[in-house]
Amino acid sequence: MRFDLTTLNLVLAIADTRSITRGAEREHLALAAASKRLSDLEARFGVPLFERRARGVEPTEAGRALVQHVRSLHAQLHALESEVAEFARGVKGHLRIVANAGAISECLPPDLAAFSQAHPQVRISLEDQTSAEVQAAVAEGRADVGIFVPPLLDNRLTARTYRHGTLAVMVPAKHALARKRRVRFEALLEHDIVGLHHGAAVHELMRAEAEGSGRPLKARLQVRGFDAIAQLVEAGLGVAVLPTAVAQRMAQLFNVQVLSLDEPWAQRDYLLAVRTQDVLPTVVQRFVDALCPPVPESPPAGG
Repeated sequence: MRFDLTTLNLVLAIADTRSITRGAEREHLALAAASKRLSDLEARFGVPLFERRARGVEPTEAGRALVQHVRSLHAQLHALESEVAEFARGVKGHLRIVANAGAISECLPPDLAAFSQAHPQVRISLEDQTSAEVQAAVAEGRADVGIFVPPLLDNRLTARTYRHGTLAVMVPAKHALARKRRVRFEALLEHDIVGLHHGAAVHELMRAEAEGSGRPLKARLQVRGFDAIAQLVEAGLGVAVLPTAVAQRMAQLFNVQVLSLDEPWAQRDYLLAVRTQDVLPTVVQRFVDALCPPVPESPPAGG
């Protein structure tokens, strides 16, 4: 079944405006021509894409599925256009990376710097998102590579283990827990928690652990950025759980104490994922191999 971009863009315009008339106007089509394109497309699919209502139209379940694919197609076409245009400026590729805050703060920068130095003609863009958002961006084609913490939520992705990390506890220097070297998570539930926003991997992990113990998580202060967390902890407004490397770095800048988190889930991996496909674009494959080198096959026994 073949499609043309004009008709697909029309479907998207109708979904956005909730009107065939306004959708046609946005795509600079006559109303009769737009209606004909839509009816022909619905006939080809054998299902209605929109429900006609008194106040406009609403996408059906099939229509919503089609709109999602059209948006993904737009993202890929935009990436294609940008990447091809960059060749005229001497850039030999564009690598779009999304990663969660922990990976960006704990382990990714040196690897990005090394790859950039080895491939100076590849333009790299990096965006900070939650682990769930990272997976969606890669699966939908809005990013080439994603780095996040488990669980792997999308079966459209192929993932490798990238790095191993740990979580630690940060408390004010004069806090009741500051004299301890290690602390269990249940001890933190007595105190206000300073953390990242809802959806961040550490926040969701703590929330699940608190629910499992039947106790509330006092997540009263949520901010964006580890510097902000450290400043609030230093001010005595709560305690925090964050990547160990980040906590130790913050302890050099702020008057806080870092404790080991004595929980099995304090050990965690970072995963690197790409969208599953037979052949990756060359620049993406080079980046994946640079960060997660293939394991050489062992020679046969007795060879």
